[in-house]
Amino acid sequence: MPADRFPPLVSADWLATHLNDTSILILDIRSAVDGGGREAYEQAHVPGAIHTDYAKGGWRAVKGMATGLLPDAKALAALFGGLGLTPDRHVVIVSAGTHVGDFSAASRVYWTLKIAGHGAVSLLDGGMLAWRADPARPVETGPGNPVAATPDYPVKWVADLRSDRAAVERAVGAHSAVLLDSRSSGYFEGKEKSPQAARAGRLPDAVHLDHAKAFDPDTKRLKSPAELAALFGSVPDGPVVNYCNTGQQAATNWFVLSEILRRPGVTLYDGSMSEWAEDPARPVHTGTG
Repeated sequence: MPADRFPPLVSADWLATHLNDTSILILDIRSAVDGGGREAYEQAHVPGAIHTDYAKGGWRAVKGMATGLLPDAKALAALFGGLGLTPDRHVVIVSAGTHVGDFSAASRVYWTLKIAGHGAVSLLDGGMLAWRADPARPVETGPGNPVAATPDYPVKWVADLRSDRAAVERAVGAHSAVLLDSRSSGYFEGKEKSPQAARAGRLPDAVHLDHAKAFDPDTKRLKSPAELAALFGSVPDGPVVNYCNTGQQAATNWFVLSEILRRPGVTLYDGSMSEWAEDPARPVHTGTG
C-alpha cells in the first residue's frame, strides 16, 4: 500500500468512523511515564485497541549507556508479530495526548514502524485525551481482547530515515548535515546533564530547536502546519540529523520536519547524546552556541 494514502495525523472523528475496519490496528502505547500505562488502558481505551507499553514493550534497545537504540530486525519482527501486525494493516498510534512527552513517545513508535518498512502509520491527533473529549465516543474497559499473533513481521529497513553513530561521526567531521538538538536550552548549553549521558553538552556545531516549541500546551496538540513551517524555517537547508538524549524528544522534530513539512533528507539519531558522550574521544561542545 502506498504510504501517501495514510496521513501522519488522523482525527478522533475519523477514527470513530473506522472502528469496524479490520484493516486498521489501533495501538495504545501508554506507559507508566507517559499516560498511566496498562492501568490507564484498562480503565478506558479506544474500542479494539491493543496495548503495547512504549517504555517496557521492546520499542527501544539498551547498549551501554545508550538506552534508546533502535532494536534489531529480529526483535522488531517478533514485537510486531506479537501485536498481530501484518504489512497490509494501517496502524493508528494512540498516546495519552496530555503533553509533549507522550507525543514524542508516539512519534518514536511511528518512526520505528516507518524505518522497519511499515508505511501505513498514523498518529491519533490529540491522543486519548482527544478521543474522550466527546462523551458520545465509546470506550472499552478491561484487559482487551486476546491478540491474534502473526508470524514474525518481514522487516525491511528504510535506511535513509536513520543516522547511526558512524553516520553522525561522518556528519560531524565533514559538516555535511545540520545537527538539530531538540532538547531544552539547559541541556544544549551543558548546564544540565541527563543521567543517561556521560557528559553534558551537545554535538559539535549543532543548532537548537526545543521540541516543546512544536507543541501547543493549550490544545495538547502540535501547532498548525503554518506555525510549524515558520518555527522550523530557521533550520538551515540541507540534510538534518535530529537528536536529543535518548532519541525520544528528537522524534517530535523528526516527525514535524519529515512527515508534516515533508522536508527531504531528515533522519533521527536514536543513540543521541547517551551514546555519543559515552566515548571521551568524541567531541562535545558547551556554551550558548
